[in-house]
Amino acid sequence: MASEQERLIDVRVVPRASRSEVVGEIDGVLKVRLTSPPVDGAANGELIKLLARHFRVRRSNVEIVVGHASRTKRVRIVRL
Repeated sequence: MASEQERLIDVRVVPRASRSEVVGEIDGVLKVRLTSPPVDGAANGELIKLLARHFRVRRSNVEIVVGHASRTKRVRIVRL
């Protein structure tokens, strides 16, 4: 039987950066730079894609729980 691990992380997003990358953890918050602008959910979509790649999970296992319209977000990551 596979066990799921759920992890909630706080993320600080910097949109319209020169490249998309996970910068690192600063004061318990993961700092992420994204090339997408914060328009029509483009930055949120890119954040999900980037975090899925970074944590090696499917995109469907990454969910923005709080902060859809904010630079500070809480993200749930489920590992199987």
